[in-house]
Amino acid sequence: MGEFDGKVVLVTGAARGIGQAIAVGLAREGADVALCDLQKDWLSETADQVHKAGCRAECYDMNVADASSVQEGIAAVEKDFGRIDVLVNNAGITKDNLLIRMSENDWDDVLDINLKGAFLTTKAVARLMIKQRSGAIVNVASIIGLIGNPGQCNYSASKAGIIALTKSCAKELASRNIRVNAVAPGFIKTKMTDALSEDIQKKMLDGIPLKRFGEPEDVANVVKFLAGDGAGYVSGQVLTVCGGMVT
Repeated sequence: MGEFDGKVVLVTGAARGIGQAIAVGLAREGADVALCDLQKDWLSETADQVHKAGCRAECYDMNVADASSVQEGIAAVEKDFGRIDVLVNNAGITKDNLLIRMSENDWDDVLDINLKGAFLTTKAVARLMIKQRSGAIVNVASIIGLIGNPGQCNYSASKAGIIALTKSCAKELASRNIRVNAVAPGFIKTKMTDALSEDIQKKMLDGIPLKRFGEPEDVANVVKFLAGDGAGYVSGQVLTVCGGMVT
């Protein structure tokens, strides 16, 4: 018996990297998973891994930055599964540049997907969880939202916003037995971080006390804890997964 047997989990940005690891990790604990992403080819790979874990997976072409797309997507998940027990807001992008060179479009795109997307999805799913009088929401922030980083004003602002959104939603939804927490990853090995130069990667590694980069599964394990019954008295918190970079 898995910890999440009989539960339905919705994961945004589930096509690869951290989102894929979260979806597959929860499936291995018995969860059926609604997978949301615009990368259809990669999403089918995640679905295959969920199926191999013995659980149900359905894929949804949902744009988290578009309110109508989110509403339609959540309605489809509710129709297919009947409920949503856990929401993981993982969808996110980067468009890095120095402040004086950053375009307004690059600012808007990152804030729309990373922060507005979490707002829209949380709002839609919260309506279902309020009716159920139960639920857990885990937002994927970043240590960059806590400490900032040159060339990532848009990304750091979006992730700091995620942290503030988490704390406010936790207080709003607590009376309906809905917990809201965030995980703040540090340097995790994904396709996104692989694109960084060797110099940047070395600089990051030098600042990690554990002297290694994290794996997507390191984040997935913390999400699993925050989404599960073992964290039943944990809400409004931000857990860093960074090898000791932020203490």
